[in-house]
Amino acid sequence: MKKIAALILSLTLALSLVGCNDGDNSSDKEETTPKATQSEIATTTFDFEIPPDTTEAPDILPPIVDKTFDKGFTVDGNNLIDANGNPFVMRGVNHSHTWFQDKIKTVIPAIAETGSNTVRIVLSNGIQWKKTAQKDVEDIIKRCKAYKMIAVLEVHDATGRDDPEEIEKIVDYWIEIKDALIGNEAFVILNIANEWPGKSDSEMWRDAYVKAIPRLRDAGIKNTIMVDAGGWGQYAQSIADYGKEVFESDPDKNTMFSVHMYGTAGNFPRTISDNLRKITEQGLCVIVGEFGYKHSDGNVDEEYIMKYTTENNIGYLGWSWKGNGGGVEYLDLAEDWEGNTLSKDWGEVLINGENGIKQTSKLCSVFDE
Repeated sequence: MKKIAALILSLTLALSLVGCNDGDNSSDKEETTPKATQSEIATTTFDFEIPPDTTEAPDILPPIVDKTFDKGFTVDGNNLIDANGNPFVMRGVNHSHTWFQDKIKTVIPAIAETGSNTVRIVLSNGIQWKKTAQKDVEDIIKRCKAYKMIAVLEVHDATGRDDPEEIEKIVDYWIEIKDALIGNEAFVILNIANEWPGKSDSEMWRDAYVKAIPRLRDAGIKNTIMVDAGGWGQYAQSIADYGKEVFESDPDKNTMFSVHMYGTAGNFPRTISDNLRKITEQGLCVIVGEFGYKHSDGNVDEEYIMKYTTENNIGYLGWSWKGNGGGVEYLDLAEDWEGNTLSKDWGEVLINGENGIKQTSKLCSVFDE
């Protein structure tokens, strides 16, 4: 564009100089200044640049569902029930919003294009990273609703830590931003904390959550609550041991659970099925809240995870859309934020493979026309 504009200006100047003079065409008139040739003028450079167009495209969202519901999600045994009373099975991905806050406008529609009915969003309570403000949480929820996906919101700051005070601080954060949650019970699941504790300690896990859940309810938060397993999310035995007690600590009896499956919990078919079966056999609701196709702790049988969860109506959410670092970049599902190209070994399998998102995902009925 800059070169074209400069050339047009050069030609215009050339024509004006060649075609216009003082009106005297006599050959004997003395010229004190030699005329520039057209070729010389055409190659003249000018010391200015045309500024680039920096106008940002308007942020236009699809129409947001305009419905009110008497209640939100509820838990009934192994099943998550939506606000219309229909079973809902999560199919979707995780997005690391806390570290890539400027990508939300791009990522949400891109994930929706995969057919995902759910997106799990990383937030921060400000302990390790910049706190996700209430207005930003409200914006995330609005975008998820516009693109017809259920939002699972989680705080990442206590990942792998072992101090129960970390959970108390996270509960403080949820109470601080509760106005973003209240009224969105049909669209938002509250995943208290990511992968706490790091220890595979069932009692520690139980004691922290039976204290945390009543505090959330006392604050007026009615959203379905999700609790990750202990041991970095992979110690499913913590749920098998004390999931019932954690569930019973909820005055609303509206708590579900999540196991993360990498090289420990998701390495072999027998391990995968045992980890999930010993939870569902107790009448508890569980999903695979994170998984990959390999990780630093070993290979993952992602195809069996997808097969088993599909056969047993269990939700799954793959980790993660893009932005992984520290040697685990292979967990990126997309090679660009827009999702134009999916990673061959992971994104293509999760989204387009057998028992993948496109094949098994069903829109939550709250978004039905």
